[in-house]
Parts: sequence; structure tokens; C-alpha cells
Amino acid sequence: MAITLVNPEGLPKPEVYRQMSIATGSRLVFLAGQVARDADGGRVGEGDLAAQVEQCYLNVATALAEAGGSFDDVAKLTIYVVDWSPAKMPLLGEGVARAASRLGVDPVKPITLLGVAALGEPDLLVEVEATAVLD
Repeated sequence: MAITLVNPEGLPKPEVYRQMSIATGSRLVFLAGQVARDADGGRVGEGDLAAQVEQCYLNVATALAEAGGSFDDVAKLTIYVVDWSPAKMPLLGEGVARAASRLGVDPVKPITLLGVAALGEPDLLVEVEATAVLD
């Protein structure tokens, strides 16, 4: 695998993400933000943050498979959540856990979580952008 996840000494050691990924692969994949849409563009999980997070993660995995990779190759995620508040953390975690279970992966990656006022379409609650490194 081209990615090693680390919590360096001298920094906090969060349970839900890692502070750093060390990439040793040779191909970088920059994936556009993925939203809660199925392969036909249909809405998934309207009004349900956990369902939308799950679909976003599944879409990341689908895109990486096209490049010959998997979710395990993700080096960094940026997650945009509409009207973020700490009260939404359980729903975010539920969606991540469901996707990880379906994909059979460890979803713990370096992440940046950003609260935003809105996304590209009014029904979207979350968008997940990924950078991956493949051998």
C-alpha cells in the first residue's frame, strides 16, 4: 500500500482521524468533491446526513476503482458539511461507519472538516473531496 497513516509524537492523537499520511506511491489522484448521487445522478438520502455521507464515501471508492485503486489509497479527505455544528458529529460518524462496513476498509484518514453555508444543489448536505496515492 502506498499510504502510511501516522499520529506524530507531540501532536494530539484523535480517534476519528490521523494527523498525517505518508505517501510512497507514484501516482497522485485528485478527486472532485463527491456528493449523494447514484450512478444515474439520482438523489440519495435526501435530508439524511448519515445516508449522504455514506454515499459520498462509496462514490470516492467507485472513482478510485476506475484508477486501479481503492479507498485504502486515500491520503487526505476534505469534508464540507452544510450548517455544521458539533451536534452533527454522530450522524457524520454513522455515515462513515456504514460506508466503511460496506467497503471493508478502515475509514480513518487525515481529514479537514469544513462547515459551509450551502453546496452546489439545495438538497446536498455534504461533499467529500479526496486525494489518493497509488503504486
